[in-house]
Amino acid sequence: MAMNDPDFAVPVREPAQTGLDDTILPFAVKTLDLRGRIVRLGPAVDTILTSHDYPGPVAKLLGEAIVLTIMLGSSLKFEGRFILQTQSDGPVRMLVVDFTSPGKVRACARFDADRVAAAISANAASPGQLLGHGHLAMTIDQGPDMSRYQGLVPLEGGDLERAAHEYFSRSEQIPTRVRLAVAEEFRAGENGVRRQWRAGGILVQFLPSSVERQRQADIDPGDAPPGTAAHVVAEDEAWVAGRSLVATVDAIELIDPELSSERLAYRLFHEHGVRVFRAAPVNAQCSCSRDNVENMLKSFSQQDRDDMVEDGRITVTCEFCSSTYVFAPHQIAANA
Repeated sequence: MAMNDPDFAVPVREPAQTGLDDTILPFAVKTLDLRGRIVRLGPAVDTILTSHDYPGPVAKLLGEAIVLTIMLGSSLKFEGRFILQTQSDGPVRMLVVDFTSPGKVRACARFDADRVAAAISANAASPGQLLGHGHLAMTIDQGPDMSRYQGLVPLEGGDLERAAHEYFSRSEQIPTRVRLAVAEEFRAGENGVRRQWRAGGILVQFLPSSVERQRQADIDPGDAPPGTAAHVVAEDEAWVAGRSLVATVDAIELIDPELSSERLAYRLFHEHGVRVFRAAPVNAQCSCSRDNVENMLKSFSQQDRDDMVEDGRITVTCEFCSSTYVFAPHQIAANA
């Protein structure tokens, strides 16, 4: 899942003074053979997270999953969907983020409220602790006429950054570094304090023209005596420099509304000649509709529909956006 060159790029000489929320900014550092993306989210992530009454740590975890999904899904060069989903034994048993190219995203989380509350009380609500053990699936859906591609990576008590690194190491074999940040912004206004979720992330990949230069894995010691250390291949200096620069990024830099993505790219890589490409917008948009829900209900058996009737009506709430659709039973009869 390597990042491809967009059609338009400009060198960053004078960093921008203000940033735009809900954007994806691709960039490249040719001298280091790096390609990457910076995602900055404001209203989009706030819309998704405030549509549900998620506890703070759950909202933060889902926000990180949203950023990661957008960074990966926006690399698709075709109309399609990129779906990130976790299934695990932690208090947050499932995260689902659905990105539809070129820039629509929706997301939801399933969790055990009692276990999450207990984790918060015990100060044990880090992303890795909330996820627990299980797996992370990344699915590319190119439509009904094409086969789906899915990659799996285990969740072993670590966070989403670690899972992403493991995925690219195992499945794509592309040296990759990811940083994610999510936080609530509190801002005073005429009507009191306003709270808004913000999120951001950066993804950098080492993509030299020579495949051999990409290989960073240890060499298995083979039949050597137990305990013999694996021989480590000398790492490419360009990649060492690139990932070291990414490691210096602070969480506040990824979510600061006063720091643009262009300026962040310049701050990190200006000594090596960074170029940025045309930014793309991101929107929080669910695919549910009254017609879609009605057609879904009509596909159920009459018995199933009868079982759904409460107080003389059928009510369906979308898990992603919390929109509610109400039907009279006769409206969704099989021959209606």
